[in-house]
Amino acid sequence: MNCKPTRVNVRIIAATNRNLPEEIAKGRFREDLFYRLSVFQVHLPPLRERAGDIRLLAKAFVKNFSAQLSRPVTEITPDFLATLELQPWKGNIRELRNVIERSLIVCEGEQLTIADLPLDIQNAHYEQSDEETPGSFELSAMERRHIARVLEYTKGNKSLAAVYRSVTKAKATTDNY
Repeated sequence: MNCKPTRVNVRIIAATNRNLPEEIAKGRFREDLFYRLSVFQVHLPPLRERAGDIRLLAKAFVKNFSAQLSRPVTEITPDFLATLELQPWKGNIRELRNVIERSLIVCEGEQLTIADLPLDIQNAHYEQSDEETPGSFELSAMERRHIARVLEYTKGNKSLAAVYRSVTKAKATTDNY
């Protein structure tokens, strides 16, 4: 066994979502370690502060996952992209990437629509659009919310949701609602 010391030359790249000077002041991060690590700092604002990047990233992720998953998605609807731009993206680019991958997996055609987004994002979109629209009691707005809730109940199973919606519609007709 060789016990001779070996010299190495390494660079350490570290990332955090914490404000390190603030953490040092509160005694939760060592000041000497901060100065050893902070030879060169790059500040990358969170995705929610770079809304202009969302469309570019989404299109790149769609292209990548479309090829990787053998899903020929050729179009992204404007509503799909607008809905993405309104999200807070607490998970930053990783969260956006996962949402795009999931949307491609559930997409049944060649076009990504709001219906392909996760239910929490769909619900947020419809709730926000209803708040902005004076006619949020319009039948179409209420039906969108109902569809989103039925999809949430069926955990995204569109076939089962269609069955539930038909039963609900038939029941409503026979009960004179």
